[in-house]
Amino acid sequence: MKETWQGLVAAMQFLTRIPVPFSVPFTNEVLKRSTFFFPLAGFCIGGLVWAVGWGLLHLLPVFPAAALTLTLAVALQGGLHMDGWMDTADGVLSSRSRERMLEIMKDSRSGAMGVIACVLLLLLKWTFLVSLMELGLWNGWVVVPFIWSRVAMVLALASKPQARPEEGLGGYFLGVKAGHVTIAYLLGFALAALAVAASGMADAGTSLSALTGLGLSSSDAAMVMSVAAPLLCTAGACLPIQYLSRKLGGLTGDTYGAINEWTEVVGLLLLLLAATGKG
Repeated sequence: MKETWQGLVAAMQFLTRIPVPFSVPFTNEVLKRSTFFFPLAGFCIGGLVWAVGWGLLHLLPVFPAAALTLTLAVALQGGLHMDGWMDTADGVLSSRSRERMLEIMKDSRSGAMGVIACVLLLLLKWTFLVSLMELGLWNGWVVVPFIWSRVAMVLALASKPQARPEEGLGGYFLGVKAGHVTIAYLLGFALAALAVAASGMADAGTSLSALTGLGLSSSDAAMVMSVAAPLLCTAGACLPIQYLSRKLGGLTGDTYGAINEWTEVVGLLLLLLAATGKG
């Protein structure tokens, strides 16, 4: 029980800036166990983003409401994954040797490619949030991409070797295996179902016009999306996992952050495509 509690606290403290007034040792065993709760960290971040976004929509026009909601989403993560996204872009897009790419990624300074990648990522997220708000899809489905993007990191930790096992944050998670992925997926399914149910399964299903347009009832549409979302997000996550591992000879702490950001965007895009019927 103590080990489980330590893993939960470590996941929240490592992946979020949500205050958790407990102290746990950040050892390899504790951090490996924390991967069980990565989906819960995503659920908490996504839930706060949804709740604050809902409130802002009642106070402000859509554009500033989406901008402030996005600001909260970044702040809740302390910029951790965004930093990984930028460092990965600096290294991988430098067209240098593998060794030089890894050196660039270790540099605390941000280069041109990292800044460009950051701006484009934030622009994409903001436009997706604006569109979801305008379409009336600001419900529990918004939480789902935050859940599966964290599960994607567990998948990456278990499926590919470390490029720098002797250093960096990624090295603290050595030994994550298929069992950790299984538990993360099971918890992810449960939390995604809870998020959708909390906002009303029928209402959430009705807003997915692409699925209801196929003749499905709103509840059936929501059930289909509950299965499709993790499958499609996993498929989307496999692209950077395979590409980065091949490019760098493994993955690093920065690439896990990049994979999280990529999968989160993929999840929001898929949600938008399902809502507009243009997928």
